[in-house]
Amino acid sequence: MRFVDEFRDPAAARALVRSITELAGDGEYKFMEVCGGHTHTIYRHGLEYLLPPTVELVHGPGCPVCVIPMGRVDDAMWLAEQPGVIFTTFGDMMRVPGSRGSLLETKARGADVRFIYSPLDALRIAVDNPDKQVVYFAVGFETTAPSTAVTLVRARELGVTNFSVFCNHVTIVPPIKAILDSPDLRLSGFIGPGHVSTVVGNRPYRFVSEVYGKPMVVTGFEPLDILAAVHMLLTQIREGRCEVENQYSRVVTDEGNPAALALLADVFELRPHSEWRGLGFISQSALKLGERYAAFDAELRYDMPGVRVADPKACQCGEVLKGVIKPWECKVFGTACTPETPIGTCMVSPEGACAAYYNFGRLHRETALLVGRSGA
Repeated sequence: MRFVDEFRDPAAARALVRSITELAGDGEYKFMEVCGGHTHTIYRHGLEYLLPPTVELVHGPGCPVCVIPMGRVDDAMWLAEQPGVIFTTFGDMMRVPGSRGSLLETKARGADVRFIYSPLDALRIAVDNPDKQVVYFAVGFETTAPSTAVTLVRARELGVTNFSVFCNHVTIVPPIKAILDSPDLRLSGFIGPGHVSTVVGNRPYRFVSEVYGKPMVVTGFEPLDILAAVHMLLTQIREGRCEVENQYSRVVTDEGNPAALALLADVFELRPHSEWRGLGFISQSALKLGERYAAFDAELRYDMPGVRVADPKACQCGEVLKGVIKPWECKVFGTACTPETPIGTCMVSPEGACAAYYNFGRLHRETALLVGRSGA
């Protein structure tokens, strides 16, 4: 296939759905899509309501903005308020709520908070403003961590001393393991993340099949990609196999991107433990700057509060991130919590399950409730 419309062909989708329905039979299957990008494809194209009722898709902790705990957002706002600091971040982090507002509100109160499109933009701001301290709010899985690493290497080469990184990069394997160890959820298999796998490859997921006995299919982000992944998972189950398969072979390889992995190993090291929204503390699940780049570490440069903050009691982002509930089952979804007035992170990020359902899923669900999943 060469063009995107080939991955959205209605006839091919109908054929896949028929085959999925036959494979599923009278069984009950629950598959978790780990990546928030998959969640948006599922809701945007109504895939959840094309599948037979015997196949359920649930959402996992694959949105890096969604899993950041409230205390780290508070630390970011504290940094932004320090005299002489220009605080830089991606746009979706501007509206993530902390215990006393968001970075957008911090900016409204007078702090110099700027949203950027690349960490290299933050470095450029530091070069252009030598009398200011520029802090970059680094967020994301292994997908975005290489761009932060490249920026740090460049900053070191240039000898920039007024640039630092507040590192909140996380890794994909530990939360998957935490999900598998959770007593709250019983899964039949995983729709594996596509973007992060371009960096780490398929090999890190082998424990899912070898240790936990669950199949996984690493998947692309078009509607036919998702349907093909469900078909491949059901085929594995019907044939008595349990493997990590690669549906996204046009982009992902088993070994990943060796150059990016080498760069990550040079710049970062694992934190002993890190807090995840909804999942608590997970050991060796996040990155921090290694010793060679410690001079650029905002957590060493500034005496940040580092206070752990509990999530609002009304918000059930944690349960959504673990796949225990669907977004509409949260008590404040679509009422007190909307994209305009978010209470939790899942309603903020473009990859958040609540935002996906609010923007794309409500109409589909209302239609399904009216006509019934059986199509009667």
